[in-house]
Amino acid sequence: MPGRDVASASAMRHVELVTTSAWRITADLSDTVGPTADQRWLSSGTIPGAGTAWADMVRYALLDLHQLSKPEGSPAAGAGENWGYSWPRDNSFVAAALARTGHAHEAELILAFLASVQGDDGGFQARYLLGGGDPPDWRSPQSDGAGWALWALDQVAASSADPRATAARFQGLLEAATGFALDQVSDGSRLPPASSDYWEQRETKLTLGTAAPLLAGLRASARLFAVLHNPVAAARSTHAADGLELLITQSFQPDGYQRYETFGGPDAAICFLMPPFTDQPSADVVAAWRRYQVDATRPAGGLAPGASWKQDGISWTPETALVALAAASDGDSQLAAHWLDWLNSHRTTWGSLPEKVNSDGTPGGPAPLAWTAASVILAVSALDAPGASNTS
Repeated sequence: MPGRDVASASAMRHVELVTTSAWRITADLSDTVGPTADQRWLSSGTIPGAGTAWADMVRYALLDLHQLSKPEGSPAAGAGENWGYSWPRDNSFVAAALARTGHAHEAELILAFLASVQGDDGGFQARYLLGGGDPPDWRSPQSDGAGWALWALDQVAASSADPRATAARFQGLLEAATGFALDQVSDGSRLPPASSDYWEQRETKLTLGTAAPLLAGLRASARLFAVLHNPVAAARSTHAADGLELLITQSFQPDGYQRYETFGGPDAAICFLMPPFTDQPSADVVAAWRRYQVDATRPAGGLAPGASWKQDGISWTPETALVALAAASDGDSQLAAHWLDWLNSHRTTWGSLPEKVNSDGTPGGPAPLAWTAASVILAVSALDAPGASNTS
């Protein structure tokens, strides 16, 4: 079992929920808005986890993604004013979850939105205004966005009836994001420059949270170009991914895959070197992934973004859900069930997954949070896959 956080009671802080049950639409307002329309939408796809303890959580997670989404294909990161923007990373996970559950149209709308806001260099800003291509503030671009967009496109294509047609429809997104990733790593001959990552803070040193998503993106790029019968481009992406993977191993493995190359402690970004972002993790990666679950555990039983995150007693559901997704995708159904059970038991009274859980177990921050909801859907879907052992 994960270890306990040892922060003193005086270091604990309490985060209030910024949303209430009024956030969820509970009355039919028109033919297109309300519970009846939501049920029609749910019925058009699948709900993973049928017959398990997680079925209700997944159902509400799907409804939350549906209600957070905009007609333009740019879902908000969460409920609440400060989360009413589109992050490429969050959008990518939402697209993958929607595609996996049979909502291909909505998934492709998200990809179309990403293609529409993509920079001239193929990269992405940290976040965007909903339905528009402008960043809302001064935040610097984040290099991981290109990796996530490529991974999402691969996930959506793989879930479609015609992967080649889906990849061809978004060939511009593929080529531009691949070009960005190749440039960041000089075709696999160097590690990428420092960039802000999912911690959303300025960085002067490279983090695993930037390097690993670019690796996942280059692997996805190679698969997509192979689907498009472009062996030259596929080989270039594979070569770059092989080189980057070797450099990540040489730089991060000696000190146990910490947040930075030689310091920072175990970090949730280790999940990005696990399935479904890579096919076969090394024994050292798995060991670091398990160590993260011990060192980053907080009093309520969830996880912080990393072991070096502030000791305020707060668990974060996106990182906890990432571990559940990695465990489910790697065939560890028992560990996946542990984290899914924890997430399920810390939902709000209206069924949504919050961003944070306080040390006393109460939910805090926005609820729902799109990244958490999407990761939970993907995790339970992985447990539903043929050959997976579902223990709940």
